[in-house]
Amino acid sequence: ANEKKAEEVASLDKDIVVQKDVAVPMAEKPLLPDTDLKYNKQALEKDADNLKMQENAAHQANLQQLCRICGVSFKTDHYKRSYPVHGPVDSETQGLLRKKEKRATSWPDLIAKVFKIDVRGDIDMIHPTRFCHNCWSIIHRKFSNAPCEVYFPRNNTMEWESHSPNCTVCFTAQRGIKRKNQSSNLLLSKRLKMIAEHAQKTKSVKKPQAQMKNKNLMKKIANCKKTHLSTKLLAVDYPADFIKSISCQVCEHILADPVETTCSHLFCRTCILKCLKVMGSYCPSCRYPCFPTDLESPVKSFLNILNSLAIRCPVKECDEEVLLGKYCHHLSIHKEVKRKEIYTHINKGGRPRQHLLSLTRRAQKHRLRELKLQVKAFAEKEEGGDIKAVCLTLFLLALRARNEHRQADELEAIMQGKGSGLHPAVCLAIRVNTFLSCSQYHKMYRTVKAITGRQIFQPLHALRTAEKALLPGYHPFEWKPPLKNVSTNTEVGIIDGLSGLPYSVDDYPVDTIAKRFRYDAALVSALMDMEEDILEGMKAKDLDDYLNGPFTVVVKESCDGMGDVSEKHGSGPTVPEKAVRFSFTLMTIAVAHSNENVRIFEETKPNSELCCKPVCLMLADESDHETLTAILSPLIAEREAMKNSVLLLEMGGILRTFRFIFRGTGYDEKLVREVEGLEASGSTYICTLCDATRLEASQNLVLHSITRSHAENLERYEVWRSNPYHESVDELRDRVKGVSAKPFIETVPSIDALHCDIGNAAEFYKIFQFEIGEVYKNPDTSKEERKRWQSTLDKHLRKKMNLKPIMRMNGNFARKLMTKETVEAVCELIKCEERHEALRELMDLYLKMKPVWRSSCPAKECPELLCQYSFNSQRFAELLSTKFKYRYEGKITNYFHKTLAHVPEIIERDGSIGAWASEGNESGNKLFRRF
Repeated sequence: ANEKKAEEVASLDKDIVVQKDVAVPMAEKPLLPDTDLKYNKQALEKDADNLKMQENAAHQANLQQLCRICGVSFKTDHYKRSYPVHGPVDSETQGLLRKKEKRATSWPDLIAKVFKIDVRGDIDMIHPTRFCHNCWSIIHRKFSNAPCEVYFPRNNTMEWESHSPNCTVCFTAQRGIKRKNQSSNLLLSKRLKMIAEHAQKTKSVKKPQAQMKNKNLMKKIANCKKTHLSTKLLAVDYPADFIKSISCQVCEHILADPVETTCSHLFCRTCILKCLKVMGSYCPSCRYPCFPTDLESPVKSFLNILNSLAIRCPVKECDEEVLLGKYCHHLSIHKEVKRKEIYTHINKGGRPRQHLLSLTRRAQKHRLRELKLQVKAFAEKEEGGDIKAVCLTLFLLALRARNEHRQADELEAIMQGKGSGLHPAVCLAIRVNTFLSCSQYHKMYRTVKAITGRQIFQPLHALRTAEKALLPGYHPFEWKPPLKNVSTNTEVGIIDGLSGLPYSVDDYPVDTIAKRFRYDAALVSALMDMEEDILEGMKAKDLDDYLNGPFTVVVKESCDGMGDVSEKHGSGPTVPEKAVRFSFTLMTIAVAHSNENVRIFEETKPNSELCCKPVCLMLADESDHETLTAILSPLIAEREAMKNSVLLLEMGGILRTFRFIFRGTGYDEKLVREVEGLEASGSTYICTLCDATRLEASQNLVLHSITRSHAENLERYEVWRSNPYHESVDELRDRVKGVSAKPFIETVPSIDALHCDIGNAAEFYKIFQFEIGEVYKNPDTSKEERKRWQSTLDKHLRKKMNLKPIMRMNGNFARKLMTKETVEAVCELIKCEERHEALRELMDLYLKMKPVWRSSCPAKECPELLCQYSFNSQRFAELLSTKFKYRYEGKITNYFHKTLAHVPEIIERDGSIGAWASEGNESGNKLFRRF
């Protein structure tokens, strides 16, 4: 016990002041005898002052024996250790604070932080100037993690008052200090210590011995004591949990080349590889299955923290603090110095040594023999015998050191098993986005491979394999009930459009090439492409992921003919130089939930070619009714069968049910008339939505309602075919309102916004010509004059609006033509101011009406114009029948009639016209032309 005390005294700092036990007795001055009545009053006052000064001096001396913080006398400490309240921090505390990265340098700061006492305003007459070792220990305990057996002898900090007749400081000093309270506190401390020790013992007993044994075994397997750094080398005293997080779970050293398992535990790479090899493929921490291929580097932010840790260099006579990330470089300097001291190159003379790369393979082996043996020994010791990985890593580091990062990146890709080649799906995307044909891509592939010597692009067969996953026929599905006259086989990709047609000698020869997908397989492929959108939509609407439906999918169907698609250098069969494309777009998806349909997906760009999925492509003329019906009939049969069945499709790991609603809206007027069995667009019955004749429509421009439907057209065709009332041709034609063929595709009575815009622009183009020629004055003009007006208009538009003349009106020309600037340019060619105003008003009204049928959602995008539409259309009709009577007396164009009469009713029914247009299919036509 005496030796321990001696050591404790020796370790104390030099700044500690050991005070002598100086007793300051209360000075007692003998009182003057009361016999002398004439004693001077001043002398009495002087004596009283002297007495007060002596008492204050004694009080101050007593204060010097007490602790400023807790008020305990220094006499209770055997070594009488005390510390100045206002002095600098001693070196031992300074070292502790530096370890903890604290910056306090004086005692007042620390006392304020630990005890919440401000000693800066202390007065020597009231407050002690020193504090005891017990309070010093409490300060140390505050900033140290090590357990200390210290206690604070009071419930609250000491409150000091100036000297008074009942002064507790002087009273305690005279009577002596009672030890009753102290003994009880010491007893409490002892009891707490015993409880803590007991808890520690029970905890250590509970710890499984098998786990300890296993840990020791793993440390022996790792055997990395000489190569990995101990956590004791850390320059800063970090919290235990933090140290645990930066140390290996096997060897408990600081992580060296850290790797993370799938269960998020961290290990040194060599330690975990050795453990996996010896103990089996599971995580040493949690026994979760783990394989060497699963190991990955931790996140960069963690590595940055790890590399920024300061450690003390373990080399003798080097007390430098180095960042862990720069430790290897620092250690290499030590090794370099040591190597230079040991090794000096001896030039033996003779011929100069040849460069390593210029030697033969045998000579290279001979020269590098020692290095090879060293690398082999290192690899066996550290990397489980993987010499290749060691050499590749050395090469990689050498390249990085010389800033040859491009070559290093290629090497790194090879090391990670990626290689320098592109993925087949990426190659496919490149081929499609750059509009390369298969032969063009194959040429590029061969050229790159021949020049670089590496297979960067993948061969065509790999692209075709990757393409199969994107095309219909890849995902399995089922229909309940099974589709009528449709195979249950789901692995159906591109099929011949003519397949399934019965041939006989007398049949009409089908002169076409057609390719298509099966309609149901194409729908499934489109749904699987949108799997993420559907699941995210359900999450956005707070619906459970496991909802299995039924989902209701609304499909927009589009079909359009294309002209001039002849091959430039083709040698195939003789086919028409025209094509027809049939496609669909998934517009909305809703799911039944709580007795209501919740919309979980809505196509934001319904007129984009990206969401327009092609189903059928044929090299045929859309006017060839027989070919069109022959190719599209199987498709329509599949469509009709799907209306009465439910699709069962696994999406997100759950079998879900889908129902489909088909809306044929993406057809121009020519094709609508073709598939619905109506007469051509020059017919007296000008509308595909109502039964109005051209004369009726010109007399009543606005007030019409939608009356036609697919079912009614079928009924009228039966009447036309059978003529049950035995009427004449004209009477029968009037009865069936222009239905003269069997309708074979069901369309929704609507307006195609794109073709409406094109048709109206063509009519305005005519009006501009007639206004230039002043037809309102002279209705009878020759063809030559009309051609001259057109030529004048074309030249002026080219000059003013940069509009080049075209043979046939298209969407881009229509957009540029229908502007106020165009009207102003045309007005320059017209002399009459009254006609200027009429043209300007007509264009202004048209531009106010156009957004209503062109926008995807007019109620959101242009609500004011939607409300004003009826008024604007009425005024537009008035202008046509008055100012432009010369053109519209007894006649009107098909699209002007639809624009003025049917737009509000369609928007009230569908919510939009623009969203249901054929523009997406038209954009797809452009892509088809490129290919």
